[in-house]
Amino acid sequence: MKKYWELIKSSDSKNVKVLAKELAVSDIIAQILVQRDINNFAKAKNFFRPKFENLIDPFLMKGMISATSKIEEVMKADKKIMIYGDYDVDGTTSVALLYLYLKKQNANVIYYIPDRDIEGYGVSNLGIEKAKEKAVDLVIVIDCGIKANDQIDLANSYKIDVIICDHHYPGKTLPKAFSILNPKQSDCEYPYKELCGCGIGFKLIHAMELNKNRGAEDILEFLDLVSIAICADIVPLTGENRILASLGIKQMNNKLRPGLMNFIKNKNISVSDLIFKIAPRINAAGRMDHARYAVELMISKDEKDISSKARAIEFLNSERKLLDKRITKEALEQIENLSEQNHYSTVVYRPDWHKGVIGIVASRLIEHHYRPTIVLTKSEKTYSGSARSVKGFDVYKALLNCSEHLIQFGGHKYAAGLTIEAFKYSEFKSAFEKEVSKTILPEQRRKTIFYEAEVSLDKLTYSIYRIIDQMKPFGPLNRKPIFLINNCSDNGGSKLVGADNNHLKLEIKDESGTVFSGIGFEMGKHISKIKMKKSFSILAQLQNNEFMGRSKLQLNIKDISFD
Repeated sequence: MKKYWELIKSSDSKNVKVLAKELAVSDIIAQILVQRDINNFAKAKNFFRPKFENLIDPFLMKGMISATSKIEEVMKADKKIMIYGDYDVDGTTSVALLYLYLKKQNANVIYYIPDRDIEGYGVSNLGIEKAKEKAVDLVIVIDCGIKANDQIDLANSYKIDVIICDHHYPGKTLPKAFSILNPKQSDCEYPYKELCGCGIGFKLIHAMELNKNRGAEDILEFLDLVSIAICADIVPLTGENRILASLGIKQMNNKLRPGLMNFIKNKNISVSDLIFKIAPRINAAGRMDHARYAVELMISKDEKDISSKARAIEFLNSERKLLDKRITKEALEQIENLSEQNHYSTVVYRPDWHKGVIGIVASRLIEHHYRPTIVLTKSEKTYSGSARSVKGFDVYKALLNCSEHLIQFGGHKYAAGLTIEAFKYSEFKSAFEKEVSKTILPEQRRKTIFYEAEVSLDKLTYSIYRIIDQMKPFGPLNRKPIFLINNCSDNGGSKLVGADNNHLKLEIKDESGTVFSGIGFEMGKHISKIKMKKSFSILAQLQNNEFMGRSKLQLNIKDISFD
């Protein structure tokens, strides 16, 4: 797939100069900060030094006063509370967080996570019936529930109060819950709208601590769960999310939760570790079996129990890898067989595709065909599916405009779930293609790599690297800076590496005469042109390579273009 290169919005050179002088940093760093709307000393201080004290007052969130009052009332009366969460990473970490916190307060609390295959997404009638069976007085629904109108009505009929903590877009009519915590409510004045479900759960326990006139000491231990959820749910790493993720990763590096020790051995845990090592394994439980195993792993303190569950989850994750590889291959073949390579959208279906991995497959397909993608499978008498989107395109809004063809749907801008009648598949597929074709912008149909600045190799110093390193954690809307370097050539040491010789080890120089090494994964195909002494340009990130106690700056090559 051809990739396009584009400079991130240009920054006013005067603002860059002023900030560079104010912070005593290079123009390159100042430009990167201004592009992130960090344009004065105060903003820079908060950005580079994320503190718990900079979190927003949780009581600004609509429904928080009534939610905390109800929980405290139920706890005081020793009535039973059920934590009801989704089966993905955000949902399971949320359940673990609220369960552990309420247990710590000596609450009478249980938890419930629906079975993906039997109950599907969100609050189910079966779950509410279970709450009734267990004589539950209060259900705290987290990471789902904002569209569960019928199920909340059922709970109300059983005299069970419900508090909803959700971050997905609300429908036209809100459920008749006792209280709803969701910053995306149109009349909610909470200024930061991009919290994940676990983030809202954390705001809830923070509010409960403030009610007791306590600080952060007793809830800092839960920030590791919040950071995992933030990274796994791909919410913007800005504002509160960045503070929570930063403090959570710090917490993990100080004291790793026992249930996670089997999944990660790094001394310095990073966002990529959470995304590629921890999150897939937590997810694997709910995708391949039942998500309660992930919750049990996160809340357990028994070493034998933890070890047993970790092995089981590791096995499930291995199974998941094989499944998503096979299904991705089958989906790509379906696109080709139907001659749909040039469509505006991808909608594919097979009855035997595993429900637990279709979301992953949708993301995989976007790597091959860059466009909004929906993968569907059979679910009893209906089809259920997962939607994923490309940068800038709101797939939730697209589904909303096709809602007449859907039984139900929910989610956010870049990811959503949906259910359709089996006989409406072709009709929906056509409607979705038409909707995307009408609304998607030309620039959203191409894979674009944005870069922060054009530099020469001599400008990429340890001083630059150290400041960039302080910009972590990196993620959506706060990604690691990418630089454009022009007029590069081989310095004689470039070669192929890797078991299949498919990676590129570069040794290059530019017009400044500075020599740099770099690594380009899956870029071995370029070696012949490079060895022909052809001039080329690269997009690259600056990283520090530590080997045998020695440190050396190198480039992580994102793309190569020959002049």
